[in-house]
Amino acid sequence: MSIYLDYAASEPINPEVLATYAEAMKTVGNPSATHSFGQSSRMMLEDAREQLALAVGCDRSEVIFTAGGTESDNLAIKGLFWQKRAENAARNVIVSAYVEHHAVIDPIEWLAAHEGAEVAWIPVSDEGVLDLLWLENFLAARGAEVALISVMWANNEIGVINDINAVTALAAKHDIAVHSDAIAGFGHVPINFKASGLSAMSISAHKVAGPVGVGALILARAAKLTPLTHGGGQERSMRSGTMNAAGAKAFAHAATLAVANMQRHNAHTQALVEKLRAGVESAIAGARFSRGSAVAMTHNAHFTFEGLKSDGLLFLLDQAEIAVSAGSACQAGVDRPSHVLLAMGRTEDEANSCLRVTVGLQTTEAEVERFLEVLPAAVATARSANPT
Repeated sequence: MSIYLDYAASEPINPEVLATYAEAMKTVGNPSATHSFGQSSRMMLEDAREQLALAVGCDRSEVIFTAGGTESDNLAIKGLFWQKRAENAARNVIVSAYVEHHAVIDPIEWLAAHEGAEVAWIPVSDEGVLDLLWLENFLAARGAEVALISVMWANNEIGVINDINAVTALAAKHDIAVHSDAIAGFGHVPINFKASGLSAMSISAHKVAGPVGVGALILARAAKLTPLTHGGGQERSMRSGTMNAAGAKAFAHAATLAVANMQRHNAHTQALVEKLRAGVESAIAGARFSRGSAVAMTHNAHFTFEGLKSDGLLFLLDQAEIAVSAGSACQAGVDRPSHVLLAMGRTEDEANSCLRVTVGLQTTEAEVERFLEVLPAAVATARSANPT
């Protein structure tokens, strides 16, 4: 039997959401059109906006629909940086951490290369926890130069949850906007945008059992940013382009279900991950649970295995019809060590030997047992065939 254990990459679409999406796709009309067809589509879009706002704890006017998480991250990071620097040329520093997803790291490094931004990376512990004392000291010294802080709500590779309220509290003392990539965390940890103190937050539908290609940027009403695209002035003129009403409706439905089922999901996945960790650590010598005792999402189990390379292990598990990953699916096929583990102080060999197993409500105990049954032989073969 085929076993899917890569929920962090993309969660299988919920059957209820699929039905909603299929029905919504039948709706005819551009949401910006004034005729009755267009207004029906517009009503669908605005109902979805209201529903998604309730799920994330924000005002409906703060929801800007996008084509996915990467677009949302780029819009927030570039837009907030450009806006802040235009208001005050002295604010030219972006603060982030090198454990972020590349959808955050890459636009920041692009701004450094092409716009002259200075970047300060927050150190992390060997368990992947942000060094907030370092951040406090850096802001005390250079807070007046900082345009933007961007830190993820929860890490997509190792699952560690960041203290977003602590970050926004430090930033508020220096009038600094804070963006959070909450794509990995939304649906797995309680999120309330209004209470977070954030200026902007990115989320994506396919991480909560919705369709691929739909996302949102939650932008505080008081926040201003420079848009990346110009055209029809849709979405508060922040994201021009014909709105995807059917996708928005499916996203809102998926988000509502994810939030409603979170407690049940977390109890189920925590039990599975505890079984995974115990099974791996008892059966495989040289296995290391990457985040140690750090507070993390319940569905994520991330390991390193001494003496092998991830690509060989992934191939062998795939041959056994078990789908897992070495980290972000966006970096799959890229022959380089995990930047997250390197930032945590691991060696290149260690960062090349990782495995991420992520589970969901649909994952069964039998599937986890099958994985644990197959893993020892796969590890032994990977170590002999392609050692680090």
